[in-house]
Amino acid sequence: MTPSESTTSLGISEAALPDPDRLITARYRDGAAAAGPWNEVLATIMSHRSVRAFLPTAPPPGTLERLVAAAQSASTSSNLQTWSVVAVEDAGRKARLAALGAGQKHIAQCPLYLVWLVDLARLHRVAEERQMTLQGLDYLEPFIVGVVDAALAAQNAAVALESMGLGFVYIGAMRNHPEEVAAELGLPPHVMALFGMCVGYPDPIVPTGIKPRLPQSAVLHHEQYSAAAQSAAFTDYDLRIRKFQREQAMTETDWTQQATNRVKTAASLHGRDRMCEALRNLGFALR
Repeated sequence: MTPSESTTSLGISEAALPDPDRLITARYRDGAAAAGPWNEVLATIMSHRSVRAFLPTAPPPGTLERLVAAAQSASTSSNLQTWSVVAVEDAGRKARLAALGAGQKHIAQCPLYLVWLVDLARLHRVAEERQMTLQGLDYLEPFIVGVVDAALAAQNAAVALESMGLGFVYIGAMRNHPEEVAAELGLPPHVMALFGMCVGYPDPIVPTGIKPRLPQSAVLHHEQYSAAAQSAAFTDYDLRIRKFQREQAMTETDWTQQATNRVKTAASLHGRDRMCEALRNLGFALR
């Protein structure tokens, strides 16, 4: 390495990292500048793509424990740690979860399936062992804390696994049939499956591209929220998402149409319109 070359925090030459211009271009496709700090962590994050085809090779021993350690390194509100995760490797159980998850075949195919949970049962257990009553757990706020905690933990694990050369895709369809998923996983009251995560080595025969996101003008606000740039951003983004869909041999649909169709009616929620009822059935009072 020459004296003029810089290194990352891990001593890796920045020249060896993926080109930030290439990754920023892939993520936005709108001519956004790639100026700014750059390191191996940012390269891993910016390279993310959803993987739905996996090799049968299981991750090496210790990988799961490393992922959980990464997950537990995420921030957690008041250190309550109101989440858990169930690792599923049994083929029969994965197949049953796939059936409950809108028949998504990658759930059954992936070597490791992680189900991330909102877990208030642990605090209930702490209270019972101390002969206490925790009235605050019956309110909406602790449930929101559990959702946030679980999401932060899972995303930490996601970045960690991608840094190891693994791929993943989130599965929100674990919420289509909350009670049935809870029964399959043996969840106690006050615990629900928030989402799943298929994990494995990506199958190189089925390449996936980096899906473009909305431009920063649609999501980044300074000082106060402003809707001024939204409409123009929507129009441009529809064009970019259609180009991506053509490249990936996907059905072409405007993002604006796809997004609004997803929440247009109760039926479009695919069973999740009864979420309040399901949560009460799982022991959440949600006052």
